[in-house]
Amino acid sequence: MQLSRRQFMKVTGSTLAGSSLALMGFSPATALAEVRQFKLASTTVTRQTCTYCSVGCGILMYSLGTGGKNAKSSVIHVEGDPDHPVNRGTLCPKGAGLLDYINSPNRLLYPEYRAPGSNEWQRLSWDEALDRIAKLLKADRDANFQATTPEGLKVNRWLTTGMLAASASSNEAGYITHKVARSWGLLAFDNQARV
Repeated sequence: MQLSRRQFMKVTGSTLAGSSLALMGFSPATALAEVRQFKLASTTVTRQTCTYCSVGCGILMYSLGTGGKNAKSSVIHVEGDPDHPVNRGTLCPKGAGLLDYINSPNRLLYPEYRAPGSNEWQRLSWDEALDRIAKLLKADRDANFQATTPEGLKVNRWLTTGMLAASASSNEAGYITHKVARSWGLLAFDNQARV
C-alpha cells in the first residue's frame, strides 16, 4: 500500500484526534461494557483459584448450559477476579489461557493407573484410586515407621515417603495439612511453591 504525504498526514491526524478524545473521556467504554455484560448475562459465574503456579490468583469462570440432557455445560469465558486480594483482577498469560486448558479434548478428567511393566493405562473410579493410595500409604508406613533409633532415642519418623502440599491453599488448609503430615511421622514434607 502506497501512501502519499498528504494521506499519511490525514491518517496520523485522525489517529491523534481519536486517541485524544478517548483520553478526554469520550471513549465508548459504556457501550463496550454493555456489550460484554449482554454476552455474559445468561452465564453462571464461579469463583476459582488458578491451578498453574503457587501464586493462587483468583479467577472468575463463566459457564453456559445447565448440564442437563439438552445442553452440555461448558466454560465460555475466564477472567481475573477483581475482588481477589492476590491478583486484583489481573492474570498472567498462562492464567489468561485457562479457557483452552479447560476445554481441551486431551484434558484428563479421571484417575488412571498403569501397572508396573505395562504400557497400558486403565481407568479407575475416584473411590478406587483413593482406596489404593490409602492402602499403599498404610503398607509403607507399617513396614518403614521408626519409633526409636538403635540407641533407644524416641523419633517417631517415617522416612520412605514424602508429601507435596498445595500452594494455593488457605492458611487454615495449610495448617491442617502440616499437622496431618507430621502426625503420620513424615519428615519429607514440602510445598509446591518451592518446586
